[in-house]
Amino acid sequence: MPGSSLVDWLRARSDEELVALLRARPDLATPPPADSSVLATRAGVRASVARACEDLDSFTLTVLEAFVLLDADESPVSLSTVSDMLGAGITPERVRRSLSELRERMLVWGDDAELSLTPAARETVQAFPGGLGRSVEGITTDEARRVVDELAEDERRLVDRLAQGPPIGRTKEAADQVPFERAETPVQRLLARGLLLRHDTETVELPRQLAWAVRGEYPMGTVEDEEPALEQRAHDRSTVDATAAGEVLEWTRHTELLLDAWGEQPPDVLRSGGVGVRDLRRTGKALDVDETRLALVVELAVAAGLVANSEGDEPQWVPTVQADSWLASAPEQRWALLARTWLDLPRLPGLIGGRDEKDRLIGPLSEELRRGSAPRERRRVLDLLDEMPAGHGLRGSDEAVNVLAWRAPRRGGRLRDDIVRWTLAEATSLGLVALGALTTAGRTLLEGDTGEAARQLATALPEPLDHVLVQTDLTVVAPGRLQPELATEMNLVADVESAGSATVYRISESSLRRALDSGRTAEDLHALFRDRSRTPIPQSLTYLVDDVARRHGRLRAGTASAFLRCDDPVLLAQVEAHPDVAGLELRRIAPTVLVSPLLVSEVVEGLRKAGFAPVAEGPDGRILDLRSGARRVRVRERASAQPTASTVPDDEQLARRVHEMRAGDHAAAARRGSAVSPERGRPSAAATLELLRDAARQRRDVWLGFVDAHGGATQRVVEPVSVGGGVLQGFDRGRGEVGDFPLHRITSVAVVEK
Repeated sequence: MPGSSLVDWLRARSDEELVALLRARPDLATPPPADSSVLATRAGVRASVARACEDLDSFTLTVLEAFVLLDADESPVSLSTVSDMLGAGITPERVRRSLSELRERMLVWGDDAELSLTPAARETVQAFPGGLGRSVEGITTDEARRVVDELAEDERRLVDRLAQGPPIGRTKEAADQVPFERAETPVQRLLARGLLLRHDTETVELPRQLAWAVRGEYPMGTVEDEEPALEQRAHDRSTVDATAAGEVLEWTRHTELLLDAWGEQPPDVLRSGGVGVRDLRRTGKALDVDETRLALVVELAVAAGLVANSEGDEPQWVPTVQADSWLASAPEQRWALLARTWLDLPRLPGLIGGRDEKDRLIGPLSEELRRGSAPRERRRVLDLLDEMPAGHGLRGSDEAVNVLAWRAPRRGGRLRDDIVRWTLAEATSLGLVALGALTTAGRTLLEGDTGEAARQLATALPEPLDHVLVQTDLTVVAPGRLQPELATEMNLVADVESAGSATVYRISESSLRRALDSGRTAEDLHALFRDRSRTPIPQSLTYLVDDVARRHGRLRAGTASAFLRCDDPVLLAQVEAHPDVAGLELRRIAPTVLVSPLLVSEVVEGLRKAGFAPVAEGPDGRILDLRSGARRVRVRERASAQPTASTVPDDEQLARRVHEMRAGDHAAAARRGSAVSPERGRPSAAATLELLRDAARQRRDVWLGFVDAHGGATQRVVEPVSVGGGVLQGFDRGRGEVGDFPLHRITSVAVVEK
């Protein structure tokens, strides 16, 4: 248990200071501490101290290391002593600012003249505080300076190098004890004189006193008392927003393509819950995106409820019914859902492609990506950008890495710097960040107003175009975002060759056949290009449309189960003779009609694979579109996806817990007189009633051992007012208010002596 000085110091704090302590270290407040001694004990637990250090900046951690080097956990030190340890240029005023933060977290307590360190803090700092090794007896500071000045040149180089930290070096010369007379190398000579310590058979360590002698006025080496300067580049705000708008359109396009691809050919769900590498590569090839970007698209599509596990015996990743609503939404609404999902995503997509602890590849949608702290770390990076004026951006991600590493060196563990880079890259892809700067919509999204963020993005998006540019090489250029109906027609009649601020489509025989299969006629296609193109229609495109349309639909399939009719008996004879259509079981029932027992879709597909261009027709002779509709599943609500109440107490709850603790302190300090003897671990009801009624008549305070509604054991000093109906009503001295105490929750009772 901590010394009484810590408990006394806690009791002397104001309620506001204790609330600030519990806010900074919420683990101390759960369950509510019974009194100050319990709080002091919890505050000294190593795991709690380590958590309290996570949000400390680099300089404050250095101050904490200075307390460790000064053995402040054994005897108090003064503020000026700590400042001297930090070296020249570090003023007591600067140390005092960090000291207030250490006091607030109760890592250090006491006034400026006598500052003490929480003992567990020694276990949470780095192995070599300040880059210094162990202290050895028998070497004073003056002797260390004299010894260092007398070292040979090669010995001094070695000592200087180790003095910069860390103080250890690896060498095979540490294995043997060599007398000074036989020592040949600097390591051997220093070991023989006791100026190097043998850490183990392959490691030597420089004593702390020698390092201090080399460092001179800087006992802890170079100390960064301020965070690194953040160099900024100024951009026009409209330029930033316009650049981000282009990324938004590209991201939503890739998500749309994913929904289309997985709607037609859903990938299987792996036993581990993810998606297979082969399926991912196939999808990436179809979407023409790299696997890193596709992995993030997949993660967000699932997290946003646009894709879900179909479950069942052979589960697959299938678009949901919500995907149709998303596809019908405006681009800014599409973005708002995805951006909000990414901001709150409790996963780290940046880990995809790496290896887990068992050296297995980490894939999209796998459980290895789950990190509850991811949203907090993501906001921490974006908050840094939010500190800069609108339009101002970073020169590079390394600047953000350096600043955030200084602000909280212990946050994020080994992935700390990677998380910063991943966050900036993902935010840029999603259009929250552009040119290193936070966008207008991104700032608003951080404030929690998703609707306003979508409206701000809408103003930055380019107006949709109603025209395209047809080129002589059978490509079509869309110089910007197309109107939805025009985009639909272009995706039907042509294939995307490249995308970006301008989209290039390629017209081919297969793409024209796709349009004709959907029911478009040659006249419809000619009208589309003629009405929508701002450039002349090349003759080659006109010829290609007419040629494909002339050959298209000459064979017509119907239901017989299926029939195949054609005005040209010669073409039907070619079909019958073709070796690749034998499996269709076609037979002639008339010079221009063949029938098959197979489905119409199977007959059409088989003929197309054989190189023919049939179409399906309905009972009325009109062309049928046989393309399969995209699969959809409904999103099942999971218990884990439901929002849960925060477990962190608010200020009002913390204030109540401080009052409870004050009451516990008051009860602990009370002198107890006559008490009720317990029977089988608790006092008898009759004896308790008699003692409480006597105390009420005599107006004497009683000390209660009490179990609250949450099952926590507390103590109270109460002046009984009335006893009846199984309840003691009395004035709680610690809390300063009247309260009810059910008798069945009283575990012990005694009269308080005056």
